[in-house]
Amino acid sequence: MFIQPWDAGLDEAEWQTWIADGHDFGLLGVNGLPGQAPVAVPTHFTGDAGHLLIHLARPNPVWQAIEHDPNVLFTVFGDYVFIPGPWRAKAGTPPTDGVPTSYYTAVQFTCRAHIVDDPEAKAELLRRQLAHFQPDGDHAPVAVDQPPYGRMLPGIRGLRLEVTDVRAKFKYDDHKPVEQRTDISDRLTERGRGLDVPSARQQLRRLDRIGTWKP
Repeated sequence: MFIQPWDAGLDEAEWQTWIADGHDFGLLGVNGLPGQAPVAVPTHFTGDAGHLLIHLARPNPVWQAIEHDPNVLFTVFGDYVFIPGPWRAKAGTPPTDGVPTSYYTAVQFTCRAHIVDDPEAKAELLRRQLAHFQPDGDHAPVAVDQPPYGRMLPGIRGLRLEVTDVRAKFKYDDHKPVEQRTDISDRLTERGRGLDVPSARQQLRRLDRIGTWKP
């Protein structure tokens, strides 16, 4: 993932806060077997002190690739929008001279994958995931000897992704003039489609911290 200096995360707390703010779905990227394409798997995940926790169906074709090479990437992205060219035109130039771009946040984890097959370990992984996704506890106990989860555990495998590196990118034109970034945020809020409003919030949050970009 290419990251311009002005798109880089400002500190670890920035991407950690963004992940914790409901961004718990990503794309697992695994090197393919020799002569085959890489494998990409969209999935929910939870975090656990330097690890990402995932479970996937046992028939998923990703397992053979992971066993061949456990070095994987997990990418989470969001707050993305298309910015029309006229919005980015320099002051005093025709609007049609503006060049469009995309805004987005992306956090990429480099990991070493550890497969979880022990029934009790898989049950514990599911308990941790449910604690995140259903914190009210409105589900049956996850136990290896009780339905419904006990009979379903053989059909899944768990993944504990040991995080070895994290790269974060917040691409919101932070190198552009303050007035232009403010204007684009206003336009996004007014347009109000898709992820326009959360993207505007990201841009304004970064603007508040960075102000005028200084290399």
